Amino acid sequence: MASQVFDWIRRSAALYGGRAVYSGEEGSVTFEELDRFSAAVAAWVAKRSEIERPVAVMTGRNAYTPACYMGVARAGCFYAPMDGDVPRQRLEQIMSVAEPEILIVDRDHLETAKEIAGSCEIALMEDLLKAPADEDIVAEREASVTEASPLYMIFTSGSTGKPKGVLTSHRSLICYLEGLNEVMHLGESDVLGNQAPLDYIAAIRDMYLPLMTGASTVIIPKNEFAMPDALFRTLNEKGVTALCWSCAGLEIPARLGGFADARPEHLRTVVFSGSVISNKYLRIWQENLPDVTFINQYGPTEATASCTYYVLDETVTDDTVLPIGKPYKHYQILLLTHDGESGAWSKTPAGEIGEICVKGPCLATGYYRSKEQTEAVFMQNPLNEDYPERIYLTGDLGHIGEDGELYFHGRKDRQIKHMGHRVELAEVEAYALSIDGITECASLYDKGRELIWLFYAGPAAAKEITLSFRADMPAFMVPRKLVGLEELPHLPNGKIAMSELREMMKK
Repeated sequence: MASQVFDWIRRSAALYGGRAVYSGEEGSVTFEELDRFSAAVAAWVAKRSEIERPVAVMTGRNAYTPACYMGVARAGCFYAPMDGDVPRQRLEQIMSVAEPEILIVDRDHLETAKEIAGSCEIALMEDLLKAPADEDIVAEREASVTEASPLYMIFTSGSTGKPKGVLTSHRSLICYLEGLNEVMHLGESDVLGNQAPLDYIAAIRDMYLPLMTGASTVIIPKNEFAMPDALFRTLNEKGVTALCWSCAGLEIPARLGGFADARPEHLRTVVFSGSVISNKYLRIWQENLPDVTFINQYGPTEATASCTYYVLDETVTDDTVLPIGKPYKHYQILLLTHDGESGAWSKTPAGEIGEICVKGPCLATGYYRSKEQTEAVFMQNPLNEDYPERIYLTGDLGHIGEDGELYFHGRKDRQIKHMGHRVELAEVEAYALSIDGITECASLYDKGRELIWLFYAGPAAAKEITLSFRADMPAFMVPRKLVGLEELPHLPNGKIAMSELREMMKK
């Protein structure tokens, strides 16, 4: 097993040289070029930053962005990826958490970078990739990196209204990908089709699996996911054999009639995750691609993308309840029950529902600059009193079925999975309360119709609320159902009566 991801970079460059590792609309990058480009970025960063410091990267969804990420890692730092197309407020929040001294940006997002950088030094990706690399300083920095060193920081929704930076090490990523590929069986002839934004946790599979296996990744144009014919044509022209997509990514082309006139001809493996998939649309994929292996994944960013998997052995029906399966290699799953009165944790009895907890080397380091939030969910295994052993409390509920598989039962708290993204409804509410004319609000989720609702009191107009959300928040966090009330219903203790609001949603 490699100790750091740049072990893979050097090895794959030597083995595969001039073959394309990433390709997209803007061009392609070979394994050899990835080694050279990332070394150039590493040398530049190393001369300006101490080790184990965050470097923000906002370079778009293209074949050159991974070279920036990996260059930061080779400099002994960790990268904080950012989507330059989300509202400015979100970018400013991320910058305020990370407080990087360097922001690497592509030309398309240079003006945005100037608006949010503050005192941060801006580096243009197009210039960095052309620069000569100081091999000595790169080698020196690489030697300072251990398997426990931080590799990247992915931002997730935070209940306080401020995003959380989940910090993940080289070792955690390597262990996860080793377990994943024992199930996917990728090799040199495989081609991955990238769907996820490169700042999103799901994209780590598309970026790093090629370095491990000799496969390559095609970055599919974003607009094609709403045009199934164009999407399938790209999959066929590029010879795509494997997909690691969000459930929404699979559902959209099926919903739009994607298999009416064409089908992906080269696919062997489809991995999906991020939410509970619609059986209706999964069945369309299965019936049209009967020889493809479909794999359901489950897991949070804090456990390096996914920790369990289930290989489907039959076509789903409307009544099928898909398991989330068994843990990948390097993971263990515990189901724990918490006694609210005593504060004690215990092992959940067989067959009963408990909180899904994860342990193993794939756990994230924690939340960046947030000791309190980290300690709240990364804790000592309460079943082990003999030695230190850390586990992560997912906040998700599950049970082990008679078949030995793990089944998902939703969130323990109010965090939801929507459009493949994790969303804290409390963050939706926190933002809504910042809008002039909203005096009180509550957000709920209609899982069946995949709609975020916002109930609010105050003189604000629904149209203005929507425009405000669209201006400042990612599209997946914009409520689609807004209900204005003279006042929200309350319980005797003063809390909002959520049950009454849920009844309103049914009308």
